[in-house]
Amino acid sequence: MPDGDNMLSGNSDGAKKASPLPTFLLDDAPVKEVHAFWLAGMSCDGCSIATVGAKNPTVEQLITGSIPGLPKIILHHPVLSVTAGDTFMKAYHDARDGKLDAPYVVIQEGSVADERIAGMFGGYWSGMGSRVAADGSHQPIPTAQWLKDLAPGAAAVIAVGTCATWGGIPAASGNVTNAMSVMDFLGKDYLSALGLPPINVPGCAPVGDNVTETVASVLMFLAGVGPLPEFDELGRPAWMFKSTVHRGCVRAGNYEEGKFASEYGQKECLVELGCWGPVVQCNMVSRGALGHNGGCMNTGGICIGCTMPGFPDAFAPFYKRAPGTMVSSNLSRTTGSFVSYLRQFTQRSRNLAPQWRQVGRVPSGWANVSASKGSMDAVVGFFYDKVKQIGTEFTPGSSRQKALQRSASMFLSSAQEAQRSDTAKEVS
Repeated sequence: MPDGDNMLSGNSDGAKKASPLPTFLLDDAPVKEVHAFWLAGMSCDGCSIATVGAKNPTVEQLITGSIPGLPKIILHHPVLSVTAGDTFMKAYHDARDGKLDAPYVVIQEGSVADERIAGMFGGYWSGMGSRVAADGSHQPIPTAQWLKDLAPGAAAVIAVGTCATWGGIPAASGNVTNAMSVMDFLGKDYLSALGLPPINVPGCAPVGDNVTETVASVLMFLAGVGPLPEFDELGRPAWMFKSTVHRGCVRAGNYEEGKFASEYGQKECLVELGCWGPVVQCNMVSRGALGHNGGCMNTGGICIGCTMPGFPDAFAPFYKRAPGTMVSSNLSRTTGSFVSYLRQFTQRSRNLAPQWRQVGRVPSGWANVSASKGSMDAVVGFFYDKVKQIGTEFTPGSSRQKALQRSASMFLSSAQEAQRSDTAKEVS
């Protein structure tokens, strides 16, 4: 995979060497402001939309510095910024030239296209700002060039969304841009000014809270008020992407009971409709898409693996049952029928008050609820209670319980007798 230098070799201006490395000293004074330079490569802007919808923390909290202990973020976003043209681009040039008076982070949305391909035809794939070419004309600056120039001096480089983290849809088989991830573009040996490899927050689009929480965690480390968060072997926030979708799925209980949906709209597990949740690492379902609401399986959709490096090719065709499901789901059906019965039995037996057990009926006007046991339930219930009582000294109806009850009854009787005696004295 070509690195940043080779990627831009198709354009003579793009091949220009990067400016001197910007530096900053964190020990000089507390960090009060951090610039965040948002770059958009081969993207749909969905990552930006997801990020501004974040609730905890919000983008507004980050840019206003209202979170205690965290420096204020000065966000430079090509869509969200109020300035335009040369005024907007000045901060990018200052960061590249080492003229900023504060540290900065680079946030990349979208994959990095091979600008050599477009350069052969005198064009570009994605760009921001312009420069004066040798012939005096103004030519766009590819965003890949900005990433190459800004990354060495950045406190951290954060790739947002699956396109930026792994290549995503623009890097799928058959693409004409030779698009790649930020990691591929910067190379294995890249380290930020703070010694960090690229940080990856995948998702198509990512959960907005995942983005802002990661940024806030890095800011805490940068400001010296918190440790470096834990990242996994692919640079993902480990606390967000360690578990699979299946572990947090509201339908997971149906899987182990062998209950699967055969069409959309049903409440059972969606694995046989093409869901990849058992193997995909993502917190979409447990956290929700926005404000802890929504999420693919929560709203009846399947997981198509959009947070994984192999997306989309490795998970296509979508909406088709994965080959491994034929084995796992059939095994689940075999064991699930017994598991389902045990759970239903436990529900029935635990939903009876002591008095209802004695009289053999439930005084409910809502439905005909029986307190009597069938022969199967009676046998299971006998062994169920025996096993449940193993290892305990206190069991319902035991001699120990009756002795404690007698002691309590004597105490209450003596108290009542004393009260009656006091009442009689007052009357007399």
